Amino acid sequence: MRGVIFDGERPRVVDDLEVRDPGPGEVLVGIRAAGLCHSDLSVVDGTIPFPVPVVLGHEGAGVVEAVGAGVGHVLPGDHVALSTLANCGACADCDRGRPTMCRKSIGMPARPFRRRRDGTELFSFASTSSFAERTVVKAVQAVKIPEEIPLTSAALIGCAVLTGVGAALNRARVDHGESVVVLGAGGIGLNVLQGARIAGASTIVAVDTNPAKEAVARRFGATHFVTASAAMDGGQAANGLRAVTETVREILPTGADHAFECVGSTRLIRQAIDLLGRHGQAVLLGVPPATAEASFLVSSMYLDKSILGCRYGSSRPQRDIALYARLYGEGQLLLDELVTRTYPVEDFAGAVNDARGGRVARAVLTFRDT
Repeated sequence: MRGVIFDGERPRVVDDLEVRDPGPGEVLVGIRAAGLCHSDLSVVDGTIPFPVPVVLGHEGAGVVEAVGAGVGHVLPGDHVALSTLANCGACADCDRGRPTMCRKSIGMPARPFRRRRDGTELFSFASTSSFAERTVVKAVQAVKIPEEIPLTSAALIGCAVLTGVGAALNRARVDHGESVVVLGAGGIGLNVLQGARIAGASTIVAVDTNPAKEAVARRFGATHFVTASAAMDGGQAANGLRAVTETVREILPTGADHAFECVGSTRLIRQAIDLLGRHGQAVLLGVPPATAEASFLVSSMYLDKSILGCRYGSSRPQRDIALYARLYGEGQLLLDELVTRTYPVEDFAGAVNDARGGRVARAVLTFRDT
């Protein structure tokens, strides 16, 4: 079985993986498509610490091949999108409808994979490991979707869409007529844009260093696009940030109701806060290094501003994935447009190069027929 593993030195494609059978409350899924997210790359560069060796991937869709005892909501042959939330469903946070805060889903991951060659056991990244031809997930992670949705598009629901659209609808609760600024128009940022559009925001400003992203940002919902300075190093960084702030303030003179940081830069976290108007909210979605610290003017917070963390779009995947699938069917949610290019899993390196070079909104790895 093919898959992408990371051994602590470099990621590589192998063809000798095995995955165990599903146990009680588990589902075996044949992966057809998997999105390449920056979180996968953050494991490789160390931004996200994770035990190795590990089978990468956490954004995927496929077809159920087998189910364990006690599983009844999906059956073999069903098309499913996967979420990374292996939540227990029974703790206090799950009971409150906050599965992203389930403490039992956080901790040392299981090792459902092994190498045929030497029997080495491998961890499952984010309880999903979608960069493999087959994977075993908890039943709660597999959400049935209509077969009409292309699996290359459905693969993106489980991370980019849940995180970005969910941040706008669930965490920030953007309201009709409000103003939104999105810093970073990558896969997550584009979904924040369309989440704000679906919510009925009146002014939606996208900011990115790449002017080529303007067309796609506007397609997803941006009413304005601001090109940030690409020179964000040393003394030029302050000038670039100041120019962006001034340009956005021309569009929103009294500041934004919501500002989303989608890059993982402490400088941009500060900028998101500075761009807020009274009673504004800054929502942090990008992932800086675990020890990173950000600063802001405390005095500005007395204007009822808020800084909100956001884990996985504050989502409830069984509910939200079904909702987003319906919105896709109604033409309100864009999925196909997120997929810039597909790559056979053997061309994982090419997908990584294009993702790091900012040439794709989302690169999607494919297995078998999609």
